[in-house]
Amino acid sequence: MNGAKGSIEINMPPISKEKKGSEASKKIAEKYSCKSFILEVWEFCKEDTNRVTFSLKVGLAVLLVSLLILCRAPYQVFGASIIWSILTVAIMFEYTVGATFNRGFNRALGSLLAGALAIVIAELALKSGQTAEPVIIGFSIFIVGTVTSFMKLWPSLVPYEYGFRVILFTYCLIIVSGYRMGNPIMTAMDRLYSIAIGAIVAVAVNVLIFPIWAGELLHKEIVSHFTSLADALQECVGKYLKDDGCQHPEFTKTVMDDFPDEPAYRKCRSILNTSAKIESLASSAKWEPPHGRFVHIFYPWSEYVKVGAVLRYCTYEVMALHGVLHSEIQAPYSLRIAFQKEIEDAAREAAELVRCLGTDISNMQRSLKPCLLIKVHSSAEALQRALDMHSYILTSHHGPPDTSSKAQSRLSHALSSTFSNLSSHMSDLDNKLLEHSSDLPSQPLQEESYHETMRKQSRRLHSWPSREVDAFEDEGNFSSDCIPRMKALESTATLSLATFTSLLIEFVARLDHLVEAVNQLSKMARYEQEAR
Repeated sequence: MNGAKGSIEINMPPISKEKKGSEASKKIAEKYSCKSFILEVWEFCKEDTNRVTFSLKVGLAVLLVSLLILCRAPYQVFGASIIWSILTVAIMFEYTVGATFNRGFNRALGSLLAGALAIVIAELALKSGQTAEPVIIGFSIFIVGTVTSFMKLWPSLVPYEYGFRVILFTYCLIIVSGYRMGNPIMTAMDRLYSIAIGAIVAVAVNVLIFPIWAGELLHKEIVSHFTSLADALQECVGKYLKDDGCQHPEFTKTVMDDFPDEPAYRKCRSILNTSAKIESLASSAKWEPPHGRFVHIFYPWSEYVKVGAVLRYCTYEVMALHGVLHSEIQAPYSLRIAFQKEIEDAAREAAELVRCLGTDISNMQRSLKPCLLIKVHSSAEALQRALDMHSYILTSHHGPPDTSSKAQSRLSHALSSTFSNLSSHMSDLDNKLLEHSSDLPSQPLQEESYHETMRKQSRRLHSWPSREVDAFEDEGNFSSDCIPRMKALESTATLSLATFTSLLIEFVARLDHLVEAVNQLSKMARYEQEAR
């Protein structure tokens, strides 16, 4: 058609793949640019400045040990065996002082046992002759490797796994090198001297230069968990009473995937994810000498683990509250407001008690908390009484129970009367509903009144699933199962409020265990008594 009369020439420029490729490469370059890398490293260092301190200390310790090789005089004294000092520093230097002592103890004990065993076996092999010597050495290596590998798997010996590993490779290196050099005793002594020098340098640098104490980190970690738990509780309760339920995610989605950015969820997740960290810090803190505020020789670090476990149990309750808060079917906003004061009082008193416990641990003081416990239990009992007294709100009658004789006679008359006047009781419904209801079997008077009430309220229950509300609004789709479905939905909605309040009461009940754990820690740590 090009060039024909009346034709239209359309020139479409070809899509440049190079342009797309250049844009993609530009985005990748921006993502992995030097500037972004520097900013990422800077943020990582700002999160915990001890990371930078630890790295500099390791570099300093390795430098000090390396000077024994770089300088001629120390090298002439120790020889090539001084390389074991560098290996000892690199392996033994840990993040905290307690972990360094723990690793150093395992390495020292393992090296001594391996050295002594290697000397005994080497002397026995030398006296057995040249033919039997390699056989004895090889068989001993097999036995040592088998025994140490089996023992480090024993449950009670798992904490000393590194020590058994040290025994294995130290024994093998000493006895093999001694067999070739012909003097196993001298070889073993040189190795042990070098290991001792490396261990001394590592411990000195870690303890004397900006020490990072595992006990102090554990103490601060537990205190921060108390504050996070109290904040998460009040945030969940406040949002539950403030939100009108118009926007909720799908109930079928997992809470762990839907709410990663909410402060309450992040705080609860941080508490639950630090179980291994707390146990590791407590294990390391046991090896530390008295320091700072922790002046007792046998400080009860294991009690921190127990307190952390009770805190996690309380956090599970808050996570459950968070799940109810974001479920698809919610209690009507007016129903939640009816118990607003009792719920707020219970949450406020519980959060105040949790913060008080955290303050006691932070200040290392023991305060008298009977008054706070009384307030917490009183607020929980008030919430329970409110639910019991106003339980009629959670039913379909929406009115207080009337047990008078007049009401009973009225009820019996209604139950015995016929339903010939059904159209008069349903006069306020639309004409479409009357057309369809003529084909339905007669229902009790109570169900017709209930349906009438629920139809008036369906538009105000925004937290109900839209598909269920639309089923009642759809033209020509009214069926006999609408009333049971509406009743089931209302029961589920009121059950949401009952679940939320029961979880809050369960959280208050768990606070007794938390108070008991904190008091046990205060008693064993000899916290000072502070009267309030």
